[in-house]
Amino acid sequence: MSTTMPKAETVSRKWYVLDAEGQPLGRVAAKAATLLRGKHKTDFAPHCDCGDHVIIINCAKAVLTGKKGQQKFLRWHTGWIGGLKEVRYDELMEKNPEKAMTVAVKGMVPDTVLGRTQLRRLRVYAGAEHNHEAQKPEAYTL
Repeated sequence: MSTTMPKAETVSRKWYVLDAEGQPLGRVAAKAATLLRGKHKTDFAPHCDCGDHVIIINCAKAVLTGKKGQQKFLRWHTGWIGGLKEVRYDELMEKNPEKAMTVAVKGMVPDTVLGRTQLRRLRVYAGAEHNHEAQKPEAYTL
């Protein structure tokens, strides 16, 4: 019996919709990262990009459990002296919930060219509407 190796040209990609309403932010991000990488497929290989397209809706209604809203920060550095910036997650969820979800998913995919390619297949929306009906996405239950 021989082992089959998936090739990027032969991979069939599906579209999935994840509804984040009432769900913890990290749980939705973990499921999205799994779908983007293709780890749910039987022919998964870590060196091959065999993941699917993921649409996350209702990010503004995702919840942060515990005291993460007040105690967790998103930090980045501008590159200048004294350029450390930070924003609390409760403020980030109010102003830009799409960014909070994208940063969470980004932390769960590899920091390689493969991970950046997989992140291009992620679409994040704060509300319930998205403009990808032509692709006939399937609802994915968490």
